Amino acid sequence: MLGVVCLVIYLPKVGYSTCHWCHVMEVESFEDEGVAKLLNDWFVSIKVDREERPDVDKVYMTFVQALYGGGGWPLSVFLSPDLKPLMGGTYFPPDDKYGRPGFKTILRKVKDAWDNKREMLTQSGNFAIEQLSEALSATASSNTLQDGVPQNALRLCAEQLSQSYDSRYGGFGSAPKFPRPVEIQLMLYYSKKLDDSGEISQAKETQAMVLFSLQCMAKGGIHDHVGGGFHRYSVDERWHVPHFEKMLYDQGQLASVYLDAFTISNDVFYACLCRDILDYLRRDMIGGEGEILSAEDADSAENEGDKLKKEGAFYIWASKEVDDILGEHASLFKDHYYIKPLGNCDLSRKSDPHNEFKGKNVLIELNDMLALASKYDMPVEKYLEILGECRRKLFEVRSRRPRPHLDDKVIVSWNGLAISAFARASKILKHESPSTRYNFPLTGCDPKEYLEVAEKAASFIRRHLYDEQTCRLQHSYRNGPSKAPGFLDDYAFLISGLLDLYQYGGRTNWLVWATELQNTQDELFLDRIGGGYFNTTGEDPSVLLRVKEDHDGAEPSGNSVSAINLIRLASMTSGNKSNRYRQNAEHLLVRIMLHMIAQCLSFLEL
Repeated sequence: MLGVVCLVIYLPKVGYSTCHWCHVMEVESFEDEGVAKLLNDWFVSIKVDREERPDVDKVYMTFVQALYGGGGWPLSVFLSPDLKPLMGGTYFPPDDKYGRPGFKTILRKVKDAWDNKREMLTQSGNFAIEQLSEALSATASSNTLQDGVPQNALRLCAEQLSQSYDSRYGGFGSAPKFPRPVEIQLMLYYSKKLDDSGEISQAKETQAMVLFSLQCMAKGGIHDHVGGGFHRYSVDERWHVPHFEKMLYDQGQLASVYLDAFTISNDVFYACLCRDILDYLRRDMIGGEGEILSAEDADSAENEGDKLKKEGAFYIWASKEVDDILGEHASLFKDHYYIKPLGNCDLSRKSDPHNEFKGKNVLIELNDMLALASKYDMPVEKYLEILGECRRKLFEVRSRRPRPHLDDKVIVSWNGLAISAFARASKILKHESPSTRYNFPLTGCDPKEYLEVAEKAASFIRRHLYDEQTCRLQHSYRNGPSKAPGFLDDYAFLISGLLDLYQYGGRTNWLVWATELQNTQDELFLDRIGGGYFNTTGEDPSVLLRVKEDHDGAEPSGNSVSAINLIRLASMTSGNKSNRYRQNAEHLLVRIMLHMIAQCLSFLEL
């Protein structure tokens, strides 16, 4: 039917259900009658949820990135009837503006090209797939790890990252700023290696970069000061105005990063930030059977009944609103969080270029706490206690606002990241000072409660998303398991979480399950000729490419995590099993070595 009915299959939104720009394009284009007529007359339109089908997303995102040098969501791709990509891009406005073609213009150009240049267009699509397939099937020249991972690779990665360090506002790179936990973890690890080798001065300098970055993120608007947790990224260089979606994979990784910072520095500030994230997840993101849910939207209605949703409406505040809620402590709170009568989104020209937040405030800590405590003539402990009580009052008011949409899917890979964080925190946070005081939104719970969260999440996956007969995972769950099978990341991230459950909780059943999953992962994804793991099983013929993901980005790659898993499994087991894990780890590292020196910033997790 497709060959007769359609000229092009169009994927109008491969993107997050919580993605702000996906919502913008949905309203501007997909709900526009003019756009709808063009789509319905000329195309078969398919909407794909990136979270449910990351394999589909990866194929066409790779195409768009290779063709245009960048990607993102929403991802718009035009396909031939046999699913070969022809053209693509990301967000398009409905009409031409700012020198960019609008979506209607793009649709007309694709239609014209299909009518008049079809052969050239299809040849281009075939060539692109062939080239990508060839590039993605690089074979390791050896199966032996001759000299180990190059000793200078870690130093080279750290030096390149250091060159992009923002010494004024923290973080690496310029706006928009993403937390990128893999970068922070690498620099923390590098500082420890420097310290171990006696390079004390450089170790302190590297550690200072990381800790300052974590402090800036925690004080910025990317951090939800009232409810806990972190938003996706900051649009400006000061970590102030975020895109407000909250993703589980960010929470899991950032909780682990702040935990690592606490371990290295012994500063309870970082332990409290880890608790801040985990307590947010416990309160707002746990399902009825202990499963950990995926995400919260960036957009919500300002008032009940409003059809129009606005980004950040749930999280931002007017100065007078704060006055009315906090009364005598309003002045202290507004000083601390830089709240201004006309709004505070003016710290950077990038913070609010379209005046979307005029008259509103995104909480950010700019002033010195000790100086403010002195200004209000009170001990720091009392000052912090008042701030906590103020946050509680704002939280209660905020809870009565229309909430952002909750994406209640359960994704195995993201649960794996969170399981790791909860399991590690259950043991490491026991080393906090007994005198530590916790202010809202922290609960100050016994760390063993975090272990219970991790165990319940893992048990949910075993009950609902794991087949005891085939030892296979399904990718996600919402009102039942998804049809999509588990992908490499699902296996690798869950195995990592189970190994942490075993290491920090002590129950051997988690190690046994981890070994079962590793065996299945090897069976389904391992490239025994070229080395490394494919993202997919290859059992679905409609997925045109079997990609091997090496890039550590918003999430670590399945191959990087697998290398670490195999090394850990080799140390936790014995005999032939241990030898097999060690050998597989070496083979995987050989493949990664082909790219590591030239592209070391792609392998930060490793």
